[in-house]
Amino acid sequence: MGVEGCTKCIKYLLFVFNFLFWLAGGIILGVALWLRHDSQTTNILYLQLGDKQAPNTFYVGIYILIAVGAVMMFVGFLGCYGAIQESQCLLGTFFTCLVILFACEVAAGIWGFVNKDQIAKDVKQFYDQAFQQALMAESETNNGKAVVKTFHETLDCCGPDNAIGVITPLWRDDLCPKKDLSLKNIIEPSSCHKKIDELFSGKLYLIGIAAIVVAVIMIFEMILSMVLCCGIRNSSVY
Repeated sequence: MGVEGCTKCIKYLLFVFNFLFWLAGGIILGVALWLRHDSQTTNILYLQLGDKQAPNTFYVGIYILIAVGAVMMFVGFLGCYGAIQESQCLLGTFFTCLVILFACEVAAGIWGFVNKDQIAKDVKQFYDQAFQQALMAESETNNGKAVVKTFHETLDCCGPDNAIGVITPLWRDDLCPKKDLSLKNIIEPSSCHKKIDELFSGKLYLIGIAAIVVAVIMIFEMILSMVLCCGIRNSSVY
């Protein structure tokens, strides 16, 4: 005997939320793949300075997002099927998966908030090392100049965030993108440190918004799945 009344409304409401959850998983998977293959991050994070590789912390986070998106799509499908079939077993499994996902999301959010500036900091340190090598006489024997030019051309910037960075366009114009020597470019030089912060903070902001939306959907789904499960149990008695 199927559920009736308000419980039936909850059944279809849970189906709608699960469809949104499945859709959100697909969006997260798509965004993660876009971030993974974005030309700016790819050009920078694939660089190698001598034996040292550019920091890969950002890509580790992206791979986690890809896995999360795939799992969300599976769990969303499980919830939709369980709601339509009115299966207590499937709904119980769905609820357990949601609790685990929610706990992982909270833990990842806390870790991300604590370490939100670390990715940009590591990339800036890598850039500073390459920049110092590019200015040294022995830079011809390594790829420091090539690494620096890749940063400058990708981010449309020149020099670190200090006095040396201000005079770099005038002193070493071979390292910087060709620009008009206008008053604005001289007074407001385009610091690579600032551009790196903007690059990663913008992407982390996008990820944060997606995580909040998904968390809200998950809370509603956990409540609705338990209510529906109780409704199915009660209806089976009669």
